[in-house]
Amino acid sequence: MNAKLCVETLLPRHFRLIEDCKSVLPSGFIFPQNGANAHSAKLAQDFIAINCSEFTDKDEWPPNSPVDYHVWGAMLERYKIFNPKTKNIEDLKNVLQVIWDQLPQVSINQAIIV
Repeated sequence: MNAKLCVETLLPRHFRLIEDCKSVLPSGFIFPQNGANAHSAKLAQDFIAINCSEFTDKDEWPPNSPVDYHVWGAMLERYKIFNPKTKNIEDLKNVLQVIWDQLPQVSINQAIIV
């Protein structure tokens, strides 16, 4: 992944999820960001500074985290197509639990081993 693809594809998807989270989570929540090259590029950092104040500093999360690339990515893809969208914290927790429960164990194991 490069910075252009990150800004045009990945970050806008995360931004939509952040907007959903803002409506159901208490203020002060954070959205992890790691030090991967695509995330730390000036283009991506400028996008984040303007659009996503909830992101952590890129140096506060380990680069190439299995959670980011495998588990979180899989959960995000499933959340995007989940309907109806959540309206409160309890609904969000329930939806995330359903998504987690449906993740294939082999995918989770691979993320841990990576």
